[in-house]
Amino acid sequence: MPNYDKEDIVELKNRKKRRKRLVRLLVFLLIVSIVGGLFYYRDLWLPKLQGLGKQYETIRNDGQLAEGNFPIEINGGSKYQLNYGEDRLFLLSDAYIYYYSVDGGLLKRRQHAYSNAVLNTAGGTALIYESGGDQLSVENDKEKLYEMSFDDTIIFARISPEGYAAVVTTSDNYACKLTVYNKKGEFVYERNCVERIKSISFTDESSGCILSYIGADNGTLSTSVQKISFTSEKEDWTSPYVNTLGIETFASGDGAFVLGYTACANVDSSGQISSYYQYDGDFAGGDSKNGKSAVIINDDDRRKYTLALFDKDSAAPVLVDFDEPLKYVTVCDGLAYVMSTEEIRGYDFDGTLRSTVEITDSYSEFRRSEDYIFLMAYNKIDRIDYNS
Repeated sequence: MPNYDKEDIVELKNRKKRRKRLVRLLVFLLIVSIVGGLFYYRDLWLPKLQGLGKQYETIRNDGQLAEGNFPIEINGGSKYQLNYGEDRLFLLSDAYIYYYSVDGGLLKRRQHAYSNAVLNTAGGTALIYESGGDQLSVENDKEKLYEMSFDDTIIFARISPEGYAAVVTTSDNYACKLTVYNKKGEFVYERNCVERIKSISFTDESSGCILSYIGADNGTLSTSVQKISFTSEKEDWTSPYVNTLGIETFASGDGAFVLGYTACANVDSSGQISSYYQYDGDFAGGDSKNGKSAVIINDDDRRKYTLALFDKDSAAPVLVDFDEPLKYVTVCDGLAYVMSTEEIRGYDFDGTLRSTVEITDSYSEFRRSEDYIFLMAYNKIDRIDYNS
C-alpha cells in the first residue's frame, strides 16, 4: 500500500475537485447546447409535438349555412360550371361568366357568345372556350387578357397556374394538334399527334406537360401516357398501355396518375407503371394533386361504397368503406374530401378521418377553399365554414 504525505493527499483532493468541476461544466455546456438547439429549431419540432394529442381528434363542423350574399342564385336553374381559385369563385352560365368573392359579393359579370362554353381555371385566371367551336378567351375579373380564333375545331383546352394555355384542335393530316401559348397569348410550342390526345396536365412550372392517348392494346381500349418538354421535339418518356379507358391524367412529381373508368394507375418518373388498381364497382369520381389521389367507387347491388386513397409511392391504396353512395371527391391541401348523400368528410391519406359535416341530399358537388366549402345545388350555391 503506497504511502502519501500530507501534500500528496491535498493534491489528490484538489485534483478530484477540479475533475468534478470540469465534469459539471461539461454537463452544463451540453445541456445549454441541447436547449439552445431545441429552441433554434422549435418551428420544426414544436408543431409536431403539439399535434400529438390532436392527430386522431375528428373535427365536427356545424354545417351552418352562410347568410348575407348567400345563397348565390342561379337564374332559371340553368346548367352552370363553378371553379375556385385565389379567393375567387368563377361561375359560368350559358350566357355570362361571373366572378365572386368568397363572401359572395359580385366582382365582375362579363357576357360571352359561346353556345357550348367550357370553363377551365388555374389560380385567378379563367380560360373559356367553345367545345366544337373555334374560339377561346383568357381573362380574369379585371380584364380580358386575349382572345383567339382557330382554323380548326377546338377539342378541348387547359390553362396552367402560370397562365400558359394548351389547346387541342382537329387536324387534316393528323389525329389532332396541340398548340401551347404563354400568358400573353404568344406561341410557345406545337405538336402534331398521330393518336388523339385525351387529357393534358402541366408540369414543372409550365415548362412541359403530361399527355394521355387512347389506343387499342390486344383489342382493348387502353391509355398511354407521355411526358414532353416545350423546349424539345422529343418526348421525355412514353408509358406502356394502362388497361383502362382514361378519363383524366394528372402530373405527379416526374410521373403521372392515370384516372380511368375501370381502373387507375401510377406511372413513375421513367414512364413505367408502378401500381395498378382495378375498381370493385362503378367509378363515381376522382381527383389528384401533388402525388396524392382519391377515387370513389359505388356498388349499389352489394351496397358497397368505397373511397380509395393513393400516394404516388404506395403499391396499393388505402380503402375506406361507407354505408351510403358517394357523389363527389376532391383533393385539396393534402387531404381528400368526399361527399356522400348525408355528409362531407375529410381524410388523411393514411385513412384517418380528420373532419366531417352533415349536409342535405340536395347538393351534387362542392368546391373547397382554405376556410369554406361551397355547396352546389341545382339552382343555388351555398357556403359553409369548414375546418380540417
